[in-house]
Parts: sequence; structure tokens; C-alpha cells
Amino acid sequence: MVLVVAGLGATAELARAQDAQQPATTSENDTTSDVLKFLGGGAVGLAAHESGHLLFDAIFGAHARLEPVSFHGIPFFAITHDNGLTPRKEFVIDSAGFWVQEGTNEWILSSRRNLRHESAPFTKGVVAFNVLTSFGYAGAAFARTGPVERDTRGMAESLGWKEPYVGLLILAPAVLDMIRYYRPDAPWAVWASRGSKLFGVVLVFK
Repeated sequence: MVLVVAGLGATAELARAQDAQQPATTSENDTTSDVLKFLGGGAVGLAAHESGHLLFDAIFGAHARLEPVSFHGIPFFAITHDNGLTPRKEFVIDSAGFWVQEGTNEWILSSRRNLRHESAPFTKGVVAFNVLTSFGYAGAAFARTGPVERDTRGMAESLGWKEPYVGLLILAPAVLDMIRYYRPDAPWAVWASRGSKLFGVVLVFK
């Protein structure tokens, strides 16, 4: 868990460093640079998400690997691991990517409450990836669709829940973080967000 916290800090500090290089200008070149930095933030968010899975794959000796999968006929690759893990280990591995997303957003939104009004495309890209990815996974969970390796299905089976409930579990923090981005002066959203994230972690002890 110390390694996870360190990773969150590194992601947030990388975002801060990248944005510090951003001048407040409005030329066409600057607009292109902003777009590239925003996409770069999204790429870092993706790498952080997958790193969460890989960290616990390594801790539990689950032999992470890439395998070809498809989503409604669209081929791509997914990181998967060995079968036969205990439900608790499976839940931790499948949840880890969301924990990293939620922890990173918490770090950023707590330290940069006025992020919306900053010229910070890289950091905004990280936050946008984290929110939109949770929305996407929640939609797949509600529809119960996608490759069998999807995180929400593994989490649901580990908990003995129906998958749409897991969709709600990961959707709630994303919605609340989006509210925090637009309404940083809403303390109820801050504490509801933190509570929903904590609930997703303490389920390890279920």
C-alpha cells in the first residue's frame, strides 16, 4: 500500500511539473500544445491505472500477461492474470486500477481546488481520464457486456454481487469528483467522494 501511495504522489507531482511549463497564451501553437498535454495526461492516467493492477499481480504472484480480447468484435489486448486466486486477492487486483484513479483524483482535487480555472491541460487530462474511465466501466457493468476479463466482472464475482452494483461502486466517486471539479466550494461533495472511495477499499475485508 505504501507503493500505491508513492505512485499516486508521483503521478500528481508529474502533473504539477508538466503544468508548470505551460505559458498563459492563446496562439494556435499553444492550443495544439494544450491538446497534446491533455492527451499526455490521459496516457499517464492509463499507465497509472494499469500499474495498480500490475503491482498487486506481482505481490500475489498472479503472473500478469497480455492476452487478446474483443469488445463486440473489436480486437484489442487486456492485462490478465492466473485463475484460482482467493476472492480477496482477485478483488484487490481487479480494484487496484480504480483505487489508483480515485486516489490520484483525491490528491489533485484536494491540493488544487481551483483546477478548473487553471491553465493546466496535463493535470486536467489525468482527471478526465480517471473520471471517464470509471464512467465507461460502470456502463459496461450495468449492461454486463464486454470481455470476461473486465475488472467489474471480477470484482462482482469476488464479492458475490451482481455486476451492476459494482458499476454503482465505481461510478459514485467519479460523479462526485466531477462535481468537485466544477463546484470545489461544495464540502458535501468532498466528503461524499472520500467516503465512497474508502468504502470501495474496506470491501477488501468483506
